[in-house]
Amino acid sequence: MTTPLPSCGVARFLVLLDGPWATLIVRELLRGPHRFTELRTALPGISPHTLTSRLRQFETHGIVTRTAHAEIPPRVVYELTPLGRELRPVLDAMAAWADAVPAAGTPAD
Repeated sequence: MTTPLPSCGVARFLVLLDGPWATLIVRELLRGPHRFTELRTALPGISPHTLTSRLRQFETHGIVTRTAHAEIPPRVVYELTPLGRELRPVLDAMAAWADAVPAAGTPAD
């Protein structure tokens, strides 16, 4: 059973994209479908447990689809749903905002 999501949109967003890994996983999946090992390679430092947990949460809330192909060895592919792809402008806005923040030691305008 999953915990109900908050009614406030900002709070809901923060619950669904909790922590830095969640946003970085979405960033990688915006580039196209990935296998689990491809995501781990693209996100150095993420533990298998954290990646699995985030992907399951995303799948539960309709942000990611998980497709298991009947092959030997098994192949599982993760892909953003249309709802998940709607996060592109959000991540683009975050990147634009962060690019405008002066680097440490650089005076602000």
